[in-house]
Amino acid sequence: MDSVEKLLQAVTDGDETVAAEAAQEIIDGGIDPREPIAKLTEAMRILGKQFEDFDIFLPEMIMAADAMTAAMRIFEPVLLASGKSEKKGVIVLGSAPGDMHEIGKNIVKTVLTTAGFHVVDLGKNVQVMDFINKAEEVRADIIGVSSLMTTTMPGASDVLKLLSDKGLRDKYKVIVGGAPTNGEWANRIGADGWSGSASDAVLLANRLLEAR
Repeated sequence: MDSVEKLLQAVTDGDETVAAEAAQEIIDGGIDPREPIAKLTEAMRILGKQFEDFDIFLPEMIMAADAMTAAMRIFEPVLLASGKSEKKGVIVLGSAPGDMHEIGKNIVKTVLTTAGFHVVDLGKNVQVMDFINKAEEVRADIIGVSSLMTTTMPGASDVLKLLSDKGLRDKYKVIVGGAPTNGEWANRIGADGWSGSASDAVLLANRLLEAR
């Protein structure tokens, strides 16, 4: 088992110690952490779906998320050290109202920051108005809403609706993502884009800013 496979297994098993060890082995081996992060993102997406389907339960999901966080603590300094000093734009990012999950959002935050964006992280269970107030405060270019559970997906639609009600819809690009989401749903609610992975989120953000 190589270090990437070891990491994936450790996260699936919810083993923080082994996850951190494997992440360090990846760094020491000169492997670009973006590759294992992409695989971890997919693994967490699958776990999120299993959680939604009651194939796994909250303790297992929390353990997997903690193991993922342990690995990201090892990866993050390396990713940030390779980032660009010039900031491309400002992104306000948070988990939808009622959604207490942050691991996928945190991965997206790290990768966007590495790519040169200034990311303002609002955390979990972010109320609709808080997305808009913070975007106004920091003069954001993009608002990103993450949902890991189908029950919290309407929160993204509520952000879009409130922006329209306040006459601010054209001021911000709104992007969405998370395990139960997809491009068809994003189009249906009127979002400016959807990404299924952290690397895709960077491409999407770049494309939206270039089009402004």
